[in-house]
Amino acid sequence: MKTVIITGASGNMGTALVNKYLSAGYNVIGTVIPNDPVALDINNNRFEKVTVDLLSEEDSAKFIDMVVEKYKTIDVVITTVGGFATGSVATTKTSDINKQYRLNFETAFNVVRPAFIQMIQQGNGKIFLVGSKPGLDTSYAKGMVAYSLGKSLIFRLAELMNEEAKGTNVITSVVVPGTIDTPSNRRSMPDADFSKWIKPGAIADTVCFYCTDTASVIREPVIKLYNNS
Repeated sequence: MKTVIITGASGNMGTALVNKYLSAGYNVIGTVIPNDPVALDINNNRFEKVTVDLLSEEDSAKFIDMVVEKYKTIDVVITTVGGFATGSVATTKTSDINKQYRLNFETAFNVVRPAFIQMIQQGNGKIFLVGSKPGLDTSYAKGMVAYSLGKSLIFRLAELMNEEAKGTNVITSVVVPGTIDTPSNRRSMPDADFSKWIKPGAIADTVCFYCTDTASVIREPVIKLYNNS
């Protein structure tokens, strides 16, 4: 039975991914932050919820060690944890950039680094980092300076990991969603056309497809899931 780690399991995307991979027969380990205010009640004996401070390199490494000891292999890692902030160049301070760097890059790097090492030893595995349109293309980044800078490093990390993993079946991809159809986004943009947004379930379906034998020949580093947003 394959094992997947999903960070930010209590979020809209995270929960959709948890349910999708459970339906696909995986053992699913979902991380939540300490004192997470969002309830995550999933009654399935193949699901394990683990509280991890992903801002801590040490705690993240211990978490990966625990997963390897218990499940022996890590087949998939998906990082959904992140943060968002607005701000122009004029209003953005170094502290703002540092905060977005930590939320969007460190929380991913701290968990995928030890997982990547394990996958290289195994000779196979798939890592999915969650990027953003502002992080990929500066034409979308106006007024989101710190956020776009933090997310841009996700793409460089994927490139570097794929370069190091050449000749193996360890593949790192970046999932780039358009506007996600969530309750909070609907509240903040009530006049938008929600049909143009991407649903969390559609993201989960696509990511899970990339883990199938059918998709095993794909080496696509950037997966754009924009729908019509």
